[in-house]
Amino acid sequence: MKNQNNNSALATLVSVFFFWGFIGASNGVFIPFCKEYFMIDQFQSQLVDFAFYGAYYIGALVLFILSSQRKKDIFNSWGYKKGIIYGLLISTVGALVMYPAINGAEPGQTEVFYWVLLALFIVGLGFSLQQTGANPFAVSLGDPKSGSSRLNLAGGVNSFGTTIGPLAVAFIIFGTLSGEGTAEFSKMQGLYLGVAALFILCAAVFYFSKSLPDGITIEPFESANKAMNLLIILTVIIFLCFGWVFYTYAESYNYTGSVEDLEYKRLAAIIASLIGVVGCIYYAYVKSSSNSKGWGALQYPQLALGMLAIFTYVGVEVTIQSNLGEVLKLVTDKVNNLNGLGLPALGDTEIAKYISLYWGGLMIGRWTGAISVFNPTEGLKKALLIVVPYIAFGVIILVNYGSYTWNEIFIFSVIVAIQIVGFFIAKDKAIATLKVFSMIGLAAMLIGLFSTGTVALFAFISGGLFCSIMWPCIFSLSITGLGKYTSQGSSFLVMMILGGAIIPPIQGKIADIFTIQSSYWVAVLCFAYLILYAFLTKKILGDQIEN
Repeated sequence: MKNQNNNSALATLVSVFFFWGFIGASNGVFIPFCKEYFMIDQFQSQLVDFAFYGAYYIGALVLFILSSQRKKDIFNSWGYKKGIIYGLLISTVGALVMYPAINGAEPGQTEVFYWVLLALFIVGLGFSLQQTGANPFAVSLGDPKSGSSRLNLAGGVNSFGTTIGPLAVAFIIFGTLSGEGTAEFSKMQGLYLGVAALFILCAAVFYFSKSLPDGITIEPFESANKAMNLLIILTVIIFLCFGWVFYTYAESYNYTGSVEDLEYKRLAAIIASLIGVVGCIYYAYVKSSSNSKGWGALQYPQLALGMLAIFTYVGVEVTIQSNLGEVLKLVTDKVNNLNGLGLPALGDTEIAKYISLYWGGLMIGRWTGAISVFNPTEGLKKALLIVVPYIAFGVIILVNYGSYTWNEIFIFSVIVAIQIVGFFIAKDKAIATLKVFSMIGLAAMLIGLFSTGTVALFAFISGGLFCSIMWPCIFSLSITGLGKYTSQGSSFLVMMILGGAIIPPIQGKIADIFTIQSSYWVAVLCFAYLILYAFLTKKILGDQIEN
């Protein structure tokens, strides 16, 4: 009966994962549309991600600061269930703000774009609360050893939302899924009203669900004043770096130098914010090694490295698809080789199917990674590792019925086969899985950088397949051995979704200065760190077990 209740509770819980996927993936279509509609550059268009994913960081940080001041874990006192409900209600407010924000919006009205960012920020704040509760909640609903598999199952539902999200937004804005429709930005009002209604409905389901436990924990709050102060300093650094860049876009800003020089200074400022993130966490890593007092969960090296890994993973997952629309919209300039991909320019509605395929790749990987949840026999498991990925791919094709050519289906089928081989090599081991898929992901980005046409396009799109199972692997490895600091460590990891706010704008500005294709070196560096993280974490956890 207990197992049955857990399954019922898990089924209720994973509904929120769908929303995260639906809204997050929709940005892939929304970003190139906003760039053209509001007449902004690539960096500014990436502020959609900055607002949405930055809210995760701010929400988790504020909760941590308030808990530190009260010396009481506010979220734990609420319980996972109430915390998720509160998050859904905050996201409802953000969805409702979108209605007046875009009412009567006309092309070129940049000020309207900033109101859209505010609405997305509020939705993201709600998601921050939901994410803080949902991940450890899913792990707690059963055997801890299969916790990462339950996260993969929830991630599979999340990825179904990411698969249909871009298509829904394209259909709503343009009234068509293929070809060139007439953009009607005002239709987004109806979408977000519907999303607000679904948020409220989901909150009600959680509230009245008898199978879903409250998830209240009575663990004492573990203070970490040094960690809190460092995170506040990091926030100030990010605020100053991006604040200056935003100011340079204001009409009142007078710059006497060249435009090219200004662009380089903007890039330097946002890279400084990235250095700030890495520097602050490294500082905590070094200082806590000699004196752990005041650092809380950050005294554990696997968490510090894991925070950077989550930052990097979310950043690369988001930045690949957020800039993919620009790759698909640019016509190759044969004289100046501005694009170099050798692809025909695509309209906004035609982009949606490729964004859907990218996020669908995450669904394929997560469905496959969730197989262990059902405890199949060894023989059945091997068969499912081959069959499930292609069933998931079939769902993607069905959702995008008639959109892909047979050649595109064949190419992606081959890439799926490469992923299947990766699963067999990794053998369900978190560190091995990270190594294998990070290496394949890095290779895919290099192929995309040094090739053209369909090969380059599908190399970039395949990034979704190889990012798919990284979150549960990194999350579970990072909180291993944290003991009483597990809850705090989970909160720090959620803060690092900040990577989705900082890395895409960096790639966007590189694309503004150089080319969109060359900007994918950012993705290469991200995968390189994830490979390094896998090797370092294996050594750290191994040493802790020995000691």
